[in-house]
Amino acid sequence: MSKLSLRNILLLTVFISGVGKAQVGESEKSYIRVGELQTHISAYGSERAWNEVYYEGLKWPADYLYTDNAVIKRAWIAVKEFTDEDNVFWDFWATYISKGYVANSLFPMELSQSAKFPIPGVFVDGVDCNTPYYDDYQTVNSNQVADRIVNNVVNTSCGLTMTRRVYAFSQQYHDDYIIKEFIFKNTGNTDYDDEIELNAPLTGVRIGWSTRYSVSRDGASNSDNQQSWGKHTWVTRRGEEYASHVNDVLNFTESTPRANLDWIRCGFSWMGQSELVSYDMIGAPDIRATGRLSGPQFAGTAILHVDKSTSDHSDDPNQPTTLGWHAGDTYPSVGDLRDSDRLKMSQVYEMLSGQPYPSDMYGGTDRMDETYLQSITQKLDPYTIHGDGGGTNVWITYGPFDIDPGDSIVIVEAQAVNGLGRAKCNEIGNRWLKAYYDPNDKGPFELPDGTTTDNKNIYKNTWFYTGKDSIMLVFSRALRNYNMGFNIPQPPQPPENFYVNSMGDMIELSWTPSPSESDLDFAGYRIYRGIGRPDTSFTLIAEVPVGVGRYEDRSASRGFAYYYYITAVNDGSNNTEGIANPTGPLESSRFYTRTTEPAYLQRQPTKSLESVRIAPNPYNILNRGLQFEQEEDKIMFYNIPGYCKIRIYSERGDLIKTIVHSDGSGDQAWFLNTSSRQVVVSGIYIVHIEVTKDPEGPEYSYEKGDTILKKFIVIR
Repeated sequence: MSKLSLRNILLLTVFISGVGKAQVGESEKSYIRVGELQTHISAYGSERAWNEVYYEGLKWPADYLYTDNAVIKRAWIAVKEFTDEDNVFWDFWATYISKGYVANSLFPMELSQSAKFPIPGVFVDGVDCNTPYYDDYQTVNSNQVADRIVNNVVNTSCGLTMTRRVYAFSQQYHDDYIIKEFIFKNTGNTDYDDEIELNAPLTGVRIGWSTRYSVSRDGASNSDNQQSWGKHTWVTRRGEEYASHVNDVLNFTESTPRANLDWIRCGFSWMGQSELVSYDMIGAPDIRATGRLSGPQFAGTAILHVDKSTSDHSDDPNQPTTLGWHAGDTYPSVGDLRDSDRLKMSQVYEMLSGQPYPSDMYGGTDRMDETYLQSITQKLDPYTIHGDGGGTNVWITYGPFDIDPGDSIVIVEAQAVNGLGRAKCNEIGNRWLKAYYDPNDKGPFELPDGTTTDNKNIYKNTWFYTGKDSIMLVFSRALRNYNMGFNIPQPPQPPENFYVNSMGDMIELSWTPSPSESDLDFAGYRIYRGIGRPDTSFTLIAEVPVGVGRYEDRSASRGFAYYYYITAVNDGSNNTEGIANPTGPLESSRFYTRTTEPAYLQRQPTKSLESVRIAPNPYNILNRGLQFEQEEDKIMFYNIPGYCKIRIYSERGDLIKTIVHSDGSGDQAWFLNTSSRQVVVSGIYIVHIEVTKDPEGPEYSYEKGDTILKKFIVIR
């Protein structure tokens, strides 16, 4: 399918659906949670990530906690020589696409999400882990190629209606980006109702945004919390030579040198150095723990297509108007859209025309990092270049366009996040931290090309900056996907239900078949397991053939928390060209069936209270990493009655915690927290266990009401 035919299908969909829909709330969000990049789309047409607690959105990798990368997308629409519905003439008219302008100049009409298939039920000991996600989508369309499509329609008071269609894919090589198609149509509708208020051409239309990334929430908390709003963010760009590549066909394989991708139009960000931090902060090494690089992300936007005009829908090599960087919180206000705000609106128009606001020092179309950084280890705080404590944004503007009534302009972008994977972040960060605390440690440190260095910061930063190649590769895949009309090879669907049950001698996994089992290329299932916590690395533990719907995990150990996911996999016969992505088997997304509740290998209840034991005892914080993997501050009560009440007292007799054990097993975990959620201090503790239900069978030597006392020690 060509770009043009894809565009025509999109426009037809918009014309059929129309824009005369009931309004939606200004705070409504639609969440996309099917791939390694997960985010939300806001009803009013742009995104501010602040949720009153933290900046959420653009989570990558979504396997782990605190990997949000979004801060804010400041967006504007401006026109020139405009006459509004009150017959007032404006030399320049502009609106800020922000929540505060809803019902004034912005009128959200639709925010909906469709899924390719229903998400599976995922049950751990009867608890459905996917319950929070069933409302993510409203309809199912088995004919759509993308796993999720979000449709967002916003009318504006200049009569230009914006329709955003957001496509998300779960195929393993295409789940690090989302594709956003923007249709700006001159409908003449300036409010919520169906009445058309304007019927005149819109001239000199300019559209643009300035997007800031935290890259990332995890890295910000481990280094300098001011980075949570992107204060120390670098920005660079690519695509200066795009005009000479506009007709290139991306049909190369993954072996193509990454430098050959630099013609793709894009801008992206990463966390730089804070002037408040003395150590080299690139990658946000967690110096308080293992040194893990907690901010490896590169986040940004690539431009996939821009209409030349309303009558020429070929890609315009001279767009966007502006591609570069701009100071984060320095921008012209549009005011209250009153006559007194005319100067402000003209300033918005100038900024969307490529003029940094308020002067040239606040923005540029150069590669900011290459202009100002002398080396990859120079400790230069990027915000000091322009002095805006809000940080630095990726700056993209489009236009001017003349749009007659009923006509439209289409702009297509991809938003992506990528960088070093978690295993490499651990490896590089651990090694760097060792040298950080030992000035005599000169390596040698191995670099990505196989050479070595004796400089720990060159080692860390060279590995970190391979993320530039990674995000360019992701952008190239998004562009290939778009150019192919979204006709990328598809993985099979996951099983319709996945069940995990804790048992005494194993953990039982079972599932209902994938709807794709009847496909000729269907190969079977893969089962993965993580230990200790849901946001951890998972290991392949089994490959199961077609027709089998059960697996017994008998390698689990008592006292450990286990998490699982199952994927359906094909034989790769539909993925042999190597154009959209590497060849070979494809598997369904792990995020469809990943469990978020733990399963445990359960002991049978004790037959005698005398066999009750506590482990580890003593608990020593210095050994907590050796006790239960990924589960700090945990002790276990073993060989307990199936139904009992566990009361924990301090040495002087204060009751600090009561645990009601009622699952019939002989195990119970405690994470050393009191009833008021405080972590217990060093000391001797007394445990009183009271049987609360008579056991069934003569082999048990206790009955309801029987008790036993135990002691344990905590060393911190």
